[in-house]
Amino acid sequence: MMTHAHPQQHDHADRPPVERHCDVAVIGGSAAGLTAALQLARQRRTVVVVDDGTPRNAPAEHMHGYLGREAVPPSELLTIGREEVRGYGGEVLTGRVLAVRPAEDGRFRVELSGGHTLLARRVLAATGIRDELPDIEGLAQRWGRDVIHCPFCHGYEVRDQRLVQIITHPMGLHPTALLRHLTDGLTVVLHDVAGVDDVTLGVFEDAGVPVVRTDVRRVVTGRDGAVTGVELVDGRVLEADAVLVGTRFHARIEVLAPLGVVGSAHPTGMGEVLEVDPMTGQTAVPGVYAAGNVTDPSLQVLPSAAHGGRVGAMIAFSLAEEDLRSRARPSGEEADWDARYGAGERMWSGNPNGTLVAEVEGMPPGRVLDIGAGEGGDALWLAGRGWEVTASDISGTALQHVGEAAKSRGVPVTRLHGDANAPGVFEPGAYDLVSLQYGSFLRTPEQRGLRNLLDAVAPGGTLLVVSHDLAPMREAVDPAEHTWMFDPGAYVGVEEIAAALAEQEGWTVLTHETRPRPAGAASSHHVDDIVLRAVRRDV
Repeated sequence: MMTHAHPQQHDHADRPPVERHCDVAVIGGSAAGLTAALQLARQRRTVVVVDDGTPRNAPAEHMHGYLGREAVPPSELLTIGREEVRGYGGEVLTGRVLAVRPAEDGRFRVELSGGHTLLARRVLAATGIRDELPDIEGLAQRWGRDVIHCPFCHGYEVRDQRLVQIITHPMGLHPTALLRHLTDGLTVVLHDVAGVDDVTLGVFEDAGVPVVRTDVRRVVTGRDGAVTGVELVDGRVLEADAVLVGTRFHARIEVLAPLGVVGSAHPTGMGEVLEVDPMTGQTAVPGVYAAGNVTDPSLQVLPSAAHGGRVGAMIAFSLAEEDLRSRARPSGEEADWDARYGAGERMWSGNPNGTLVAEVEGMPPGRVLDIGAGEGGDALWLAGRGWEVTASDISGTALQHVGEAAKSRGVPVTRLHGDANAPGVFEPGAYDLVSLQYGSFLRTPEQRGLRNLLDAVAPGGTLLVVSHDLAPMREAVDPAEHTWMFDPGAYVGVEEIAAALAEQEGWTVLTHETRPRPAGAASSHHVDDIVLRAVRRDV
């Protein structure tokens, strides 16, 4: 819902820290986090997902048991999921959360790499767990390929193969009956473990499963790197095509420590998880929620996504009830920009955009709509040259600055406080020039904001869109060092506008090109601009 230029950082080491406001900050962008974000974005909540690209299933080539997505690579699911979240205006940032602390007003201060901050009304931890493998040579190198831990995730793929199961904990025998059904080539090895039930072992031996009571030295691999066997400490080698081994697990909740959130021992004794309310997903700290593997290590991708969807819905309920009690219907997007424009320091240079100046030269003054007017540099310049200006912005604070500046300069500017995605926000067919300078608004499935933008142009009028060339934002960064603070994929961009013009009748595109950015702007770290100029033909 934003109609603003957003200062995307490129030379991030030299850029000042950014503080943004949102309804919900989601830590972790895998199945649980993205599904929760989708639920929240569809409830018109501003949701920002921060993901450092370290999912639990990163080593796995395919995921299984996900109806409709069987055998899809995990990365493909995440790519689709991110686009679905962005399609409703949710943002997915590449970066890392360092800590979550309580803020004075009851919100949460989410500290990010690069010195940036999110202020959020709610926090959802979808951080997953960290698996701790037994200290056996060769296990880690083949983890997620032919060293596995879950018969539901990978058991079918090793069916009828020679499979060695290494037991390091009494609970390790839990999946053994499943493995016996998948292959008749199963061997169980007891490695550095005490307390295993001899009666249960006897049942497996009676059913034809060999049980070896000798520790493992290493996993043996062939020339191609694949598992070929398991070497025992006595020198024997058990031939194997795959190895199954249980892990100890640890909830990844270090960032929540400043809130007093701690893990709890799992009933199996094999690790720690984060306990949450079974209905709402809320932790012991009101306003802080968790979903997915961080709460239950047994969840595969599908149930993790389902859990995220349920917890996301519970967060939406909590926000709605809070707003109801306060008799408010706040816009998280407006609050974000009001906070930034109310910080006391000018965000932009105050100069008109050089591309606007060049493109407007020679045009007879008429009615102009400046969408995402911000502090009013363009609007004031146009008004001083005889244009009848309407400055539109989602931020009332920004428009207050515009009004004060217009009064001090003695130029008339009409202010329109509105969201570009709101129904009928702009007068249809009323403006000789509609200008969107480094502005953007959140995507919606029906493209309402885009239609509002195009419909505002009068027959014979001009649409002028100037956008940052976002190629620098596609450069890889180390999430531990820096967080991109805006997600351009969540906003309607110049290419999407150009595509809409090409699909509609009645438009002539005069310019669609990349140019060096004119000097004089505050955010001069951008090198190039994309300029789109089109005329709506007279009917």
